[in-house]
Amino acid sequence: MLHYPQFNPIAFRIGPLAVHWYGLMYLLGFALTWVLGKWRIDHGKTDLNLKDLEDIIFYSVLGVVIGGRLGYVLFYQPSEYFAHPLNIFYLWEGGMSFHGGLLGVITVMFLFARHKHRTLLEIGDFVAPLIPLGLAAGRLGNFINGELWGRPTTLPWGMIFPQTHDGIPRHPSQLYEMGLEGFALFALLWWFARKPRPVGQISAVFLMGYGTFRFLVEFTRQPDAFLGLLVDGLSMGQLLSLPMIVIGVIIFVWSAKKSNRAPKP
Repeated sequence: MLHYPQFNPIAFRIGPLAVHWYGLMYLLGFALTWVLGKWRIDHGKTDLNLKDLEDIIFYSVLGVVIGGRLGYVLFYQPSEYFAHPLNIFYLWEGGMSFHGGLLGVITVMFLFARHKHRTLLEIGDFVAPLIPLGLAAGRLGNFINGELWGRPTTLPWGMIFPQTHDGIPRHPSQLYEMGLEGFALFALLWWFARKPRPVGQISAVFLMGYGTFRFLVEFTRQPDAFLGLLVDGLSMGQLLSLPMIVIGVIIFVWSAKKSNRAPKP
């Protein structure tokens, strides 16, 4: 049995301004995206340039924040926020959805692709390998905050989170997610993207990989108290991940067939 280390969620203060670790993890995530994106540009993995990368990151920040918040509102607590709509803007109270953030990023990438006369999948194939390390940083932020803990377990690495007020050892599911959705998915995508692939396949591997890892980890993660388990004992996170897997498979198969039909040089 392990005891959760009591982290101070505030990293440091600048006068009256408190800088939280969770916010720093977001900054770290976007910084890693820039570093990895620059590497791919410098090594000829794309014909996009550094300004394109910086534009993508800037607009993706908006997509993550707006999409993540609206996704949480619509997917998790619509009745609560429809009854108190001003609370939607209280971002400091927490409440973000990865799947909503993903939809927000897809929306801004679609608009960026149209502006650059590219397809969404072309931009997605460049961006997909840059995302997982940012997700890992975000899950580390969840762990530092002591939130999104796991279900009870008797495994030796079960951890007691004081925030639960029950003294029951639980899965450190934030660390599972950091390892799978972050490091493992990064390794998979970085390996897969090392060679030229048919358009859409890198995006498809991201969708299938994240959807699968998130679906599996959700079996160890404590469901939201206000939702519990839903259809067939699945959580909301699992129900939102299943379409990602299906869409990823469809894109991968479509891309392979399209590539096989293309005339050979």
